[in-house]
Amino acid sequence: MNIRRLRPHRPALPFLHRLRTWAAEPERGDVPGWVLITIMTAGLVAALWLVAEPLLTGMFADAIAEVGG
Repeated sequence: MNIRRLRPHRPALPFLHRLRTWAAEPERGDVPGWVLITIMTAGLVAALWLVAEPLLTGMFADAIAEVGG
């Protein structure tokens, strides 16, 4: 059996080092927490948009009416 076949190719060594370092880290993030934050933010924006849309539409219509004279 050829021993060179068992060793990784030279360009792959930095990638393998990064992969081993990443896998050895005890904590890689809290995905469910970030998903919850994203969903709550989207809900907050939607709720604010429901309240603000009529006011913003009215302000825009007034501004266009004043410019158009």
